[in-house]
Amino acid sequence: MIGALAWCAPAQAYEQNGAAQGSQEGQTYGASSRISYSSDAAGSPQKGGGNLAPVSGNWEAPPCWYAPMYSPQQLKEKVEDNAYGLTGRERPAGSWEKQETVPEIVKRYTKGKYKNFNLKKKGEGSFWAAVPNPEEKDRAKAHSCGRLPFWVKNGERPKVERAISPEILAALAYERVRVPDTRVELNPEAKQTVRLPTWAWLDKGEFRPVSVTARVDLGAGEELSATTTVKPVGLSIDPGTEDARLHPASGTCPVGEDGGIGTPYAKGKSGQTPPCGVTYLRATPKGGSFPLRGTVTWKAAWHGSDGAGGELPDGEFGSGQDVTVQEIQSIVR
Repeated sequence: MIGALAWCAPAQAYEQNGAAQGSQEGQTYGASSRISYSSDAAGSPQKGGGNLAPVSGNWEAPPCWYAPMYSPQQLKEKVEDNAYGLTGRERPAGSWEKQETVPEIVKRYTKGKYKNFNLKKKGEGSFWAAVPNPEEKDRAKAHSCGRLPFWVKNGERPKVERAISPEILAALAYERVRVPDTRVELNPEAKQTVRLPTWAWLDKGEFRPVSVTARVDLGAGEELSATTTVKPVGLSIDPGTEDARLHPASGTCPVGEDGGIGTPYAKGKSGQTPPCGVTYLRATPKGGSFPLRGTVTWKAAWHGSDGAGGELPDGEFGSGQDVTVQEIQSIVR
């Protein structure tokens, strides 16, 4: 009967592996199923900011995976408390499925392949189980890893599809990268002026590479890990109106050799075209504003503890601000 059913991960695993917590240097975001996340905090924002949205619309992080979850004693306690919970399903106590399933699960771990929960093998390994990705909104996908907990010796990696790997860890780390807010510095700082260029830039002290490392302990001193690093490559400006001219014309300001994006305005540059900015061609209605939005694109790559590595999708994060434009033909800076 067990082989005919589609088994899913325990509901508690979904809750344990919840959204990432904020992090300072050297601290972990949180852990579940022996998976932990940490950040180097280089450029990690103290306030504001957020997670990246992949530019590629068809990229998805794994909806679920298998990882070390239970010691023999922990699995024994889980089965004795709620054997049906190992399926990750919710059914009324008297449902036919539960009545048929629970005895089979109990038999599997008491008299079957894993006699008496492998208690005699304590310290030699652990039971791996399915872990739904808490970021996966499609519940069916999140619970699509269909194996009941299975035994793996310490230090070994099972040859099972979706078993945790550096590549999966890299994707999970990518989901937990947090980048700074992209509120753009402007000059003039308050009101902008029709047909006079507005200089735009970002604080280069905040926009540095950000790395997150995901790790999983396999036992016997063995660990898998992957580090995902994102680097800013450009700022795109949406002026909030079609009546505007962007600088450069593409609307994308690249990262300079000094790591900065755009150039702060300095006295004496009023007659120059800013390397990054916008010129508004009409004023905002009285009492109104234009919703200027700055979006930074981040290039992502990863490397794993087994020597594997590669690229991940570019990610974006943006934020908006209201801009007021006045109708004045000349201004002295």
